[in-house]
Amino acid sequence: MNRPLVLILCTGNSCRSHLAEGILRAAAGDLIEVASAGSKPAGYVHPFAIRAMQEIGIDISQHTSKHMNEFLKRPVETVITVCGNADQACPMFPGQVNRYHWGFDDPAHATGSESENLSVFRRVRDEIRCVFEAYAAGRSNEAASLTQRLRQYT
Repeated sequence: MNRPLVLILCTGNSCRSHLAEGILRAAAGDLIEVASAGSKPAGYVHPFAIRAMQEIGIDISQHTSKHMNEFLKRPVETVITVCGNADQACPMFPGQVNRYHWGFDDPAHATGSESENLSVFRRVRDEIRCVFEAYAAGRSNEAASLTQRLRQYT
């Protein structure tokens, strides 16, 4: 059975969308398929994003920066934008049922020492984690409720 695709978009697809993709994939397990892309992909995943995720036991080191147009021919159930520019540039995708915008600061714009920059990545990661783990829990509860209702009829 095909799992519904949740696509997370930001402009550069180098930080926020990868943080959200990794967190949502870990939290939702096999319930949904999760991917991320950008309206103007940077072509890399930010090293501090990879480090911040390693600190919470999630490996995004194999993620790649992708353009959102790569998903225009795939059924996308839910689109979640994590920055304002992507929200404005977001097209409709085939099969799209839901669209959410949850904006977060761009940690790539942090200035200061390496330690200060990493601190910003951690803060944004933790904000994203709070929102996307709650979203995954809601999806899980919804699936469990549907399964229970279906059992009543069998």
